[in-house]
Amino acid sequence: MSSGTRMPPSNVSTFEPRNGVLLDPFTALRVVGLSGGQLIRVAREQGLAVAEEVFADRRYDAQKNLVSRKHPHACIEDLDQALHQVLLFVEQNKVQTMDGQMLGISADTICVHGDGKHALALAQLIRETLRQRQIAVRAPDFQP
Repeated sequence: MSSGTRMPPSNVSTFEPRNGVLLDPFTALRVVGLSGGQLIRVAREQGLAVAEEVFADRRYDAQKNLVSRKHPHACIEDLDQALHQVLLFVEQNKVQTMDGQMLGISADTICVHGDGKHALALAQLIRETLRQRQIAVRAPDFQP
């Protein structure tokens, strides 16, 4: 796969092991993927260390998938709304879906999309708010 090419999150069949050897060369690999996603599931099944990623500036659907950017409200552009979502992730292990459901979610790492209008301001706001709340910001503790 060339750089810049993205595989749809639902298509991880190419990651499925063949005779238990596909991932053997990658035992030191650290996998970061969508929280609860198939990539995380397959990596865990293979004993790889994983970190489940959540997104500060994206909305989620009822299956805890990211809402397609084709949807007009897929991205959270309001800093306070994005911060609220981050605090739900880290303080309650929850995400509020577009239809209003509160669902459990695992958050090892938080992504702020660099192409967002307020990416730098959001990253700074998140960092400062977590510091004020005495929530440690550190590298992920990768667990298989």
